[in-house]
Amino acid sequence: MSKKNKYVCVHGHFYQPPRENPWLNRVEVQDSAYPYHDWNERITAECYSRNSAARILDEKRRIQDIINNYAKISFNFGPTLLQWMHLEAPDVYDAILEADRLSLKQFNGHGSAIAQAYNHLIVPLANARDQETQVLWGIRDFESRFKRYPEGMWLPETAVNTDTLEVLAKHDIKYTILSPYQALKVRKIGAKDWRDATGAKVDPRRPYLCKLPSGRSIALFFYDGPVSQGIAFEGLLNNGAAFAARLMDQLDHGDKKPQMMHIATDGESYGHHHRYGEMGLSYCLNQIDNDPNVSLTIYGEFLEKHPPEFEAKIIENTAWSSTPHLERWSENGGGNTGGRPEWHQHWRKPLRAAFDWLRDTVNPIYEQEIQSFGVDPWHLRNEYIDVIVDRSRENVEQFLDNHFGGDLSNQQKITILKLLEVQHHAMLMYTSCGWFFDEVTGIETMQDILYAARVLQLIEDVTGTNYESHFLELLALAESNIPDHQNAAVAYEKFVRPSIVDMPRVGAHYAVSSLFTEYPEQTRMYSYDAKAENFELLEAGKYKLAIGKAVLNSEVTLEESQITFAILHLGDHHLFGGVREFDSEEAFQAMRDEVVPAFKKSRVHEAIVLLDKHFGTHNYSFWHLFKDDQKKILDQVLEHTLTSVEGTFRRVYEDNYSLLQAMKELSIAPPNLLKFPGEFTVNANLSRLLKSDEINMRELNMLADSLEHLSVDIDKVGLDHLAAERINQLMRNFKNNPEDEHLMHKVVQLIQACKKVQLTPDLWEAQNIAFTAHNRNYRHNCQLRDNDDGVARAWCTTFEILFKELNIHVVDDAPVPQLS
Repeated sequence: MSKKNKYVCVHGHFYQPPRENPWLNRVEVQDSAYPYHDWNERITAECYSRNSAARILDEKRRIQDIINNYAKISFNFGPTLLQWMHLEAPDVYDAILEADRLSLKQFNGHGSAIAQAYNHLIVPLANARDQETQVLWGIRDFESRFKRYPEGMWLPETAVNTDTLEVLAKHDIKYTILSPYQALKVRKIGAKDWRDATGAKVDPRRPYLCKLPSGRSIALFFYDGPVSQGIAFEGLLNNGAAFAARLMDQLDHGDKKPQMMHIATDGESYGHHHRYGEMGLSYCLNQIDNDPNVSLTIYGEFLEKHPPEFEAKIIENTAWSSTPHLERWSENGGGNTGGRPEWHQHWRKPLRAAFDWLRDTVNPIYEQEIQSFGVDPWHLRNEYIDVIVDRSRENVEQFLDNHFGGDLSNQQKITILKLLEVQHHAMLMYTSCGWFFDEVTGIETMQDILYAARVLQLIEDVTGTNYESHFLELLALAESNIPDHQNAAVAYEKFVRPSIVDMPRVGAHYAVSSLFTEYPEQTRMYSYDAKAENFELLEAGKYKLAIGKAVLNSEVTLEESQITFAILHLGDHHLFGGVREFDSEEAFQAMRDEVVPAFKKSRVHEAIVLLDKHFGTHNYSFWHLFKDDQKKILDQVLEHTLTSVEGTFRRVYEDNYSLLQAMKELSIAPPNLLKFPGEFTVNANLSRLLKSDEINMRELNMLADSLEHLSVDIDKVGLDHLAAERINQLMRNFKNNPEDEHLMHKVVQLIQACKKVQLTPDLWEAQNIAFTAHNRNYRHNCQLRDNDDGVARAWCTTFEILFKELNIHVVDDAPVPQLS
């Protein structure tokens, strides 16, 4: 078998649905992702970051090398996920871009990354204009990040029909990847007769040319179905060597013609769905890379070396996971995820019908309004991706100047941007995950409905017409499986309406949070800017009053609002106050001159009456804060209460310590009234210890003794996460100050402390930093040590201990202890 024409390619589809609050352009806290802030952050930690620095272990499960998997596979990332990552995980984002640059060298000028249709809607179910925009936005977003034109494009869920392929080919996309079950028939190019390929009777080891009615063509790669499924369901990632063998065994050893064994998988399999899956992948890639008979490749490189000799036709309107006609995203049929087999999915059709009605209602309004400026509305929408990827004020103004000239009024700019955001969110509401699962009130479906709510708000702002009532009538036809929710319209009132944000709500957030946060004169709150023009924070005993006026600006629409506010904090979470649009300086001063004296004299009830007088129905409270700040500020206002509760629990625990110890020795379960205070106290002590600058070893040993002799459960998930963050922060400091031996001592001490109290923090980031420091700093210090440099000798000794604690093993000229 010649290495010249036998290849293996692994494709990873890395994607999460957009999760941002449509008004804030930020992902809010998701409790189900504990101990992480949200699911994007959690999956990034478990998968996306891991594949940028995946370990290769030796026979004793010690780290012997770290590689960037992305540079050796074919991959696509959802554009909306990359947009989040650019802001929230820039190191991982940069590693992904760097991997593509590295792959260009490895694969003869072809990059590992391919594009994706923008926000993962089912492209064949979209209208022609939306298909065009989805493909163009996917291309332009890709170019803005990877600085090159994409050769291939991933179709969400591999959903395809001829019209979709025509759009790809029109925009010079050379290939796409499909399931073998989407092949209809194949034949050798130039042959007369077709061979039936239904039921996955297609050879996945070769590319196929698909000739289109327009005269264009596109290459199709049908991935190996059984092996791709094996990643998810057969444990292939548990053994990297077996994984590599399975891939290479699919090649025909007796056939001298070029072959490429390739699979397409959810990227999240490599670390999120399967823990340590990224290491199974890295070991597999390393083994194939070192095999003399097989080469790693990617689709673009293989296509250039070995153009299609066969052509194929597709089965229309199919996807990898759906029956024909894409029923999973349009009808009741097409699959149940299996968790609740008795649930129906009749809601899928009326949900799509509601969205279709909304889209078809707003599109003529958008078209008419933009045409009134003498601009092509659909070309403008296609170009709007340039703003979505860069919302800086300078870029937005430049976009408007380029398309409308420089004589737009501020209100015209706001109207145009609102109309474009209508189009943006009218496509986001079709994100495929909204139909994939079993229940209409699930988080993914409600996220899509949130985007629809943003469309309704924006179009009402522009036209003055309320379209929400009829939309809710249509949503009511989407029946829930959960009796309490009834239908999607009821769920809208429960889950969507409380999330809707307008400028007064932004002002309320600013005003309420200003009681607890010392803002600078100008501050950024999510996608809004706030500038204080007049602000006072007054205190009278336990009471606080924030009063002032401010100017708010939307980053997205450039909308501006001047507000007046006065918020009274009565202690704990009790707030009363008002926010309204600024009327006049006279009205503001009149309000201030009445409210402030009453507050200063501690006449709280009088102050409340005056606030009601000046703000009327424009009242806001703690519950109008955005979700993240609710939690943060609630922690602040409850700090005194929690300290008091902790003191009470601590006394109960200490007074009954010997009794709890005796019950453990007698194998008697302690009553909850005694067990809970003990667990609360031990967990609180561990948390405080892990946060401290210096580890108190005496207290640590006492805690370790308590865990050994008492029936106490610790919050391993939360404490492991806290310990990992603490260790990682120390290692980041070490990265910036690599000669600081004291920092290494602190890391070693903390790792050893974790072992004593039965914690197993994730040391992935710390290992990465130490691995890099070995190459950059350790070898240099070893040379100094060998020249009798005492400081270097001490540094090397501590670093070797650190390496041992981090379970890293490197064999080179500068020896590191081989650790068992």
